[in-house]
Amino acid sequence: MITELTTHPQVKIRPAESQDAQRIAILCEQLGYSATQQQIQQRLAQIQHNVAHVVYVATLANDYVIGWAHAHTCDLIIMPTQAILFGLVVDEDHRHSGIGRLLMEHIEQWASLLGCQGVLFRSNVKRKEAHSFYEKIGYTNIKQSLTFYKTLI
Repeated sequence: MITELTTHPQVKIRPAESQDAQRIAILCEQLGYSATQQQIQQRLAQIQHNVAHVVYVATLANDYVIGWAHAHTCDLIIMPTQAILFGLVVDEDHRHSGIGRLLMEHIEQWASLLGCQGVLFRSNVKRKEAHSFYEKIGYTNIKQSLTFYKTLI
């Protein structure tokens, strides 16, 4: 796992830790997903030792979390092994300063080290600003689809 690669002088990228849960939960809200600090702590604990998952946080010098990214490697029948980005968010007060790019560089390097041939993700059609960001850093929209969900509990 890459532990530090940042070129941004005031921002450090590192693996997420349990004590980051409160800020991760707040940032989830900014992304449009509700989660409590306890839920985030439980989820981090579930994936902490799973090498197929990575959660990176971007922090300021005082270790204040201002962004996170979560990815998972996925072996597929239909295409070579991919890293699936499950989420990326930078605090609204720190956007447009290169932090999202740094987080994505870490995800890409982690995926490459694990033998992934690409990074794949879904982005809500309403997130036009996010789409522009991803295109600027070299991603291409390859498909438009619907997402279906069924509650099992």
